[in-house]
Amino acid sequence: MEKHLIALDLDGTLLTDEKNISPRTKNTLLQVIEQGHIVVIATGRPHRASIEYYTELGLNTPMVNMNGALIHHPKDHRWDVIHSPMPIRTAIEIIHTCYEFGVHNIIAEIKDDIYIDKFDQEVLELFHADVDNHPITVGSLRNHLTEDPTSLLIYPYEENVEELRQTLHHRHASVIEHRKWGAPWNVIEIVRSGLNKAVGLNKIAHYYHIPKERIIAFGDEDNDLEMIDYAGVGVAMENGIDQLKTLANYVTKSNEEDGIAIFLEQYLNIHPSVRQKTGY
Repeated sequence: MEKHLIALDLDGTLLTDEKNISPRTKNTLLQVIEQGHIVVIATGRPHRASIEYYTELGLNTPMVNMNGALIHHPKDHRWDVIHSPMPIRTAIEIIHTCYEFGVHNIIAEIKDDIYIDKFDQEVLELFHADVDNHPITVGSLRNHLTEDPTSLLIYPYEENVEELRQTLHHRHASVIEHRKWGAPWNVIEIVRSGLNKAVGLNKIAHYYHIPKERIIAFGDEDNDLEMIDYAGVGVAMENGIDQLKTLANYVTKSNEEDGIAIFLEQYLNIHPSVRQKTGY
């Protein structure tokens, strides 16, 4: 069988609502890897919030973080890292816009370094910010942010989400990409213009010499649109947004129903192992 490149979004796709990889999905992915296929993670999350799943699957492949703003190989430091931050001037202008709207909070990230506008333990946990293991600077981003950030994460009040996104588009469309997390968190992710998961997937596909028709990508939200469109086999989760399901080649079961496993077992003719069937 020819090698396929399989790209996995995390939240709402690979992960259950409890933020775990289900036993069946994990088992199927391990069989996929054993057969020689290439599995990669492509997520809006930073490295620190995705490495545990990378490790759980035993991956040894590049990873796409922050919607393509960071493309790297966690285990091979000889691999050509691509880090594409937005200009600090743009970031400060966006921060000013957020102050005008009076958002809950803003986080700026420079790779895994964290800058948070107002201290909030719940927000730090939401953004997987481990105070003990990652540098965190607390205080007005207008004053503390001095380097080009990899991304901005905005936590607005729910009633302001659409108006804020429209304002961001009106003022900054030429220099940024902005996407929204799904419920219950209406977080807006911002990266430099021209970046998305497909940019990272394209680089990885060239690295492994995998043609587009043998790229399988799974996603559920609007930050997966370019990746699903780019892949030869774009698969939307049943719990995904309608726009993505319309764009995708296939729609599989939800993240709560082992949608990734079901699709791969059928598409790649993989049979659930005896261990998975019996539950041992």
